[in-house]
Amino acid sequence: MSAPANSLLVSELLLRQRDMTAVERFAKRHDAGETPPSGCYEALIPLGKPKPGEQYGFRVDLDSCTGCKACVAACNSLNGLDDDEAWRSVGLLHGGSSHAPVQQTVTTACHHCMDPACMNGCPVRAYEKDPTTGIVRHLDDQCIGCQYCVLTCPYEVPQFNSKRGIVRKCDMCSDRLAASEAPACVQSCPNQAITIQIVDKTRTLEDAQAGTFLPGAPSPAITVPTTEYVTKRAFPRNLLPADFYQVRTGHPHLPLVFMLVLTQLSVGAFAVEFFLRRLFPQLATARAYHAVIALAAGLLALGASVFHLGRPKYAFRAVIGLRTSWLSREILAFGAFAGAAAAYAACVWRGALTALLHLPTLPGWLAAPTASDALGTLVVVSGLAGVGCSVMLYVKTAREWWSGARTAFRFFATAAVLGLATTLVSLLAFGCGPSGRVCVGVTLAARLLAIATGVKLAWEASILLHLRDKQWGSLRRTASLLLGELRREAGARLALGLAGGVLAPLLVVYLANIGDDSKAALVFAIIGWAALVGAELLERALFFRAASPPRMPGGV
Repeated sequence: MSAPANSLLVSELLLRQRDMTAVERFAKRHDAGETPPSGCYEALIPLGKPKPGEQYGFRVDLDSCTGCKACVAACNSLNGLDDDEAWRSVGLLHGGSSHAPVQQTVTTACHHCMDPACMNGCPVRAYEKDPTTGIVRHLDDQCIGCQYCVLTCPYEVPQFNSKRGIVRKCDMCSDRLAASEAPACVQSCPNQAITIQIVDKTRTLEDAQAGTFLPGAPSPAITVPTTEYVTKRAFPRNLLPADFYQVRTGHPHLPLVFMLVLTQLSVGAFAVEFFLRRLFPQLATARAYHAVIALAAGLLALGASVFHLGRPKYAFRAVIGLRTSWLSREILAFGAFAGAAAAYAACVWRGALTALLHLPTLPGWLAAPTASDALGTLVVVSGLAGVGCSVMLYVKTAREWWSGARTAFRFFATAAVLGLATTLVSLLAFGCGPSGRVCVGVTLAARLLAIATGVKLAWEASILLHLRDKQWGSLRRTASLLLGELRREAGARLALGLAGGVLAPLLVVYLANIGDDSKAALVFAIIGWAALVGAELLERALFFRAASPPRMPGGV
């Protein structure tokens, strides 16, 4: 009886393992004075340097890629990456029919884009694009670990290293290229599926207009990647990534959750009180206390944001990228907001601070009512500008779930809802006077809060309509996550929102209508405020976790 075919294959592979490796064979030839065959190595990298209007780029021959992951291993080894770190990955495309199936492995890394989103969004200029080679390098020493580049890159290239507190990425082994040596991934590929070529920037930009890059990959129009994938085969129209129908939750980014919600609470509280006081001047009795509460929330938010940084001691660098980064602009806007809010709180508390701390009397110009009004206007304007910068910060990531209209409504609605809830508590606690009756303006704030919360909850629930979409797009993925893996968080957010933002203020209105004492209304307002803050924190966590980011094809 003949040996099974599998055993013969194993025996053949064991015999091959006894042979010398490619490195050993090369070393033996080198010691013997032999030169490599012509075209063996010089075809992997260009012989010349890029000219003006050109740059280096990866060229991947899909017909030669077998998915062996030798490129991944070589990249990890040569660059000294950690075990959980990878700058190059191998994905899988499949499609066709049962009679003619198609499967294609794809190796991907940084595409060294012509318009790199990672570099444009970095607040500390920790990226640079070489003017000659076009290689996008990450400057590790400059990085503060804010991870914004991880969100802005549509190809998920930058990788956050928690041990070092910084982001790192592929630099095309630029030091090797400078010495006319091929990058690790290029040199290690047994089939020469990866090579370095010189690309024409004008042609690359023209190719990006068509919107075709690789099946299932993000549109090249976002950053204009320079990697070129070539094949002699005609792929079927239904060729898709192997993980196309998989949905995965995103990182919760808890420090950002608290920062966003509390900054919007602070801005909303100042803005709502600023406008309500013009309708009801008698509400000025709660002004000083309200300013301190809103200021405390804003300062707490700025403190929470530092915990999102991998290297918080270098946070002072975050305004370096003011010219291109919305993150730098957000930091500057909220810094101005915090300063103006502190000055405004000190101004309205001038009498109490002077008596309590035995400070000299404030100058007349600062004690004048017009000074506090001017500072209040500055607080509201700078705060709204900061929220606007927060909106643009996420719009620039080109994620559909974080589109301009969706993010703007979400953030400003949170400011309005939490601002109304905080103002309601302040008015009931400090603005009702000695009579103990619910003061004027409270019922208006309560009614506006119930309406605003109801509208916001209904708008958020409208995402579930995308479950009817025929195309498995990013919004359908988000809707499926909210009804699937994240249904408990979504349900808790809805329940807390209804209880704190609709039921509690309606009870306050009811107590005001029957002429009840303000203490009972205050209790309901405080409970509602706490529930609403928890609801908005859950909503902001879902904002991150339910996002379906664009990415390169992955594996099963």
